[in-house]
Amino acid sequence: MTPGPRNLITDVAGLRVGNAADHALKSGTTVLTADQPFTAAVHVMGGAPGTRETDLLAPDKTVQAVDALVLSGGSAYGLDACSGVVAGLRAMGRGFRLGPAVVPIVPGAIIFDLLNGGDKDWDDSPYPALGRAALEAAAAEFTLGSHGAGTGALTGMHKGGLGSASLLLDSGHTVGALVVANPIGSVTTPGERHFWAAPFEIDGEFGGLGPDPASGLGRSLRSRKMEAMAALAGAPVSSDGANTTIAIVATDAVLTKAEAQRMATAAHDGMARAIVPSHGPHDGDLVFAAATGAVPLGDPATDMLGLCHASALCLSRAIARAVHAATPAAGDILPCWSA
Repeated sequence: MTPGPRNLITDVAGLRVGNAADHALKSGTTVLTADQPFTAAVHVMGGAPGTRETDLLAPDKTVQAVDALVLSGGSAYGLDACSGVVAGLRAMGRGFRLGPAVVPIVPGAIIFDLLNGGDKDWDDSPYPALGRAALEAAAAEFTLGSHGAGTGALTGMHKGGLGSASLLLDSGHTVGALVVANPIGSVTTPGERHFWAAPFEIDGEFGGLGPDPASGLGRSLRSRKMEAMAALAGAPVSSDGANTTIAIVATDAVLTKAEAQRMATAAHDGMARAIVPSHGPHDGDLVFAAATGAVPLGDPATDMLGLCHASALCLSRAIARAVHAATPAAGDILPCWSA
């Protein structure tokens, strides 16, 4: 397995990603769409998810393809970004057709970034406009770090961000991951330089420092993020629902919804390898899977194993790349890894 030419989820042919952000707000939205509707599934392992239209992704539900997937900041307000994407797709003539009616199918998920130092004093929600702007910006090339839905993301010890990575498989398939890293846990070991995902790094893509040589790691649950949020609020802050890592793993393979769901489930291993702790009661950890259906499976059992394994590898790397690429901005309440 080697990274694709961009080392982005858009190495899966036909996929495009768009970002939009309001830097005074310290929040934004990221949209993944494609040239054609695509198979999608989801698996949730966090205890506090925020989602829209995810029930229809279950294998037994009627809808077989979606038009876009949305990752957004804004907590519950950010789910309105999907409405902006729906409006933009409708204007393009994209969506499920029933007679003259056109209904774009746009599932989404959100992170909590309402206590990160940004100006949240709005009258009308900014998220529908951010969603539509992100859709209209969708392209094969996009920027990682403090962009799109990663603009205001925070990890346990550093600024979070938007990350992506890809792999080309010997089976002829491509796999990629797109993630917004905003967990209560840390993406780095206690020394704050080495990434938990270091064993899976390729070609120094997030600093090349290698694994932490120390032992006995992972026993501290300190979160500088929660301390900083409490200082900003002027009172203790509950971690309930205040954290989340949301991701998309994608492939050009021909998959059923059930196979895509298995790929999303396996990708959570990559999250657990890159964030300590993860999948807790106060994280809304969620992974979407997308399959464009361009490349058939050869040996279904063997190829599915490879797709699932590659999804986890890509997601680990994407999480570390998100934090590695984050950049400082006025009013930040946490430092960047690069600082």
